[in-house]
Amino acid sequence: MKRKERQSEMMVAPCWKAIAAAIICLGSLLGCATAQASGELKFCLRTEPKTFNPLKVEDEASGTIRYLTGGVLVRVNRQSQELEPELAQTWKLSKDGRQISFHLRSGLSFSDGTTFSAEDVAYTVQQLMDPALHSPTGDAFRSGTGNVETKILSPTQISIRFPAPVAGLDRLFDQVAILSGHSPKKEMAVLGPFMVADYKAGSTVLLKRNPNYWKSDEQGRKLPYLDSIRLDIQPNRDVEMLRFKRGELDLINSLDSEYFDKLATTSPQLVHDAGASLDSEQLWFNEVAKSPIPKYKKAWFHSANFRRAISEAINREDLSRVVFHGHAQPAAGPFSPANKFWFNAKLKPQTYSPDGALKALQSDGFRMENGTLKDKDGNEVVFSIITNAGNKYRERMAVLIQEDLQKIGIHVNVVTLDFPSLIERMTQSFDYEAILLGLTNVDLDPNGEMNVWLSSSENHQWNPQQKTPETSWEAEIDRQMRAQASSSDLKKRKEAFDRVQEIVVDQEPFIFLINKNALSAVSTSVHGAAPVILSPQTFWNAERLAVSAK
Repeated sequence: MKRKERQSEMMVAPCWKAIAAAIICLGSLLGCATAQASGELKFCLRTEPKTFNPLKVEDEASGTIRYLTGGVLVRVNRQSQELEPELAQTWKLSKDGRQISFHLRSGLSFSDGTTFSAEDVAYTVQQLMDPALHSPTGDAFRSGTGNVETKILSPTQISIRFPAPVAGLDRLFDQVAILSGHSPKKEMAVLGPFMVADYKAGSTVLLKRNPNYWKSDEQGRKLPYLDSIRLDIQPNRDVEMLRFKRGELDLINSLDSEYFDKLATTSPQLVHDAGASLDSEQLWFNEVAKSPIPKYKKAWFHSANFRRAISEAINREDLSRVVFHGHAQPAAGPFSPANKFWFNAKLKPQTYSPDGALKALQSDGFRMENGTLKDKDGNEVVFSIITNAGNKYRERMAVLIQEDLQKIGIHVNVVTLDFPSLIERMTQSFDYEAILLGLTNVDLDPNGEMNVWLSSSENHQWNPQQKTPETSWEAEIDRQMRAQASSSDLKKRKEAFDRVQEIVVDQEPFIFLINKNALSAVSTSVHGAAPVILSPQTFWNAERLAVSAK
């Protein structure tokens, strides 16, 4: 998820050292201009954080807090997409992809003063892989049955061995915030640049500078520059935008296209469009056997031909142009083209063709009668699409999809629910017919989506937690996902995941619609901001951000 913000390069002759020093001070990594600026950074979380335990994170708000507070062994640089050392100075992978060894920095402490050592890494890994914890982060490491073994070689050396090869193993540790095995504060003792200082449910999460954070800048000044970060819990994007314009907020990490255009007209220096992001919007049908929907509708939804026809009848270009004002691209499949290595370049967005959709449906016995599509038994083709209330873009997408499908005789009811009610139907009662939602990708590697594509996973949304794959194509996806996850050969991994993408596009369990552009807004009072595509777009370098007085 990288954002294309260009930085100029400058060549300086040796005789201009004094001038060069002054120029460097004005550079993008803060320097002199920000040496006297620190302050408090203010922006919004759009939902209540579900947890402060970094190993149990599965929502965006909790992920934001983990990123700002959690110390990790290695970090994927959100700008360069390269893996860089953090708590670990060096690391080494075994040839079989089953073992990784870390050499840790010495003399570091958690925010409460507890000493950091290899024991904490071992404790974190044991907690991460404990089946009883049900860690979404831990799922990415589960490539085989058996226990994970940790071996502490010294206070600064540890090796971790997995029962089967784990592809991209080192990059997965970007998401693993190290816990203290000894602190009485449990997960609230952190190694990242900030720590949770206060939490008012429904209102605010206040982060303050970690006094024991180990990093310093090039001039020897301790990081982070900021004194604090105030995260106001605000689901209403209209209110968020109003507060940003008033100067009460310093950034909007993900900006709606409508507001982007308005801001671009009056204040172009505040907005950033990095092009297609990794995030997707998609539609899917309920294929859960025990769901309380009529059998004849289940038969529709289980038909790949029906799903393909629905996909072909949706005008993705209109969704991008009308709903997102051109700040979105028609999706070609599970991964966005922005993920340059893993995207299967053979895939193209589905071409809009109502006539083609009708022909596909007719081959399954559907027929048009007086402008209404009926199945082979005479049932009118009617279903409901559920999406989350208050998300005007999804509501508009649902209305356009409703209009598109009406052209082929399908009547769609659009139902909006508050997010908790939607999640309950999606994951507990399975009382729905179709859902329109999005996926926020936080990882370039397909291992980050093991919890979506494995048929046994809770997040295999169209038909989760299958004891055994219910279709041959899901079994093939399971096989290919495990193959790519267990190989240390990057070429073989790419071939396996290319095949997964091809199966998904062919079977359409998720009907991928668009990839939104990575849009953001940052106040000119924020120093050091360089928005990127990889999440978190605007505050990925939070330890080097500073805020001057407005």
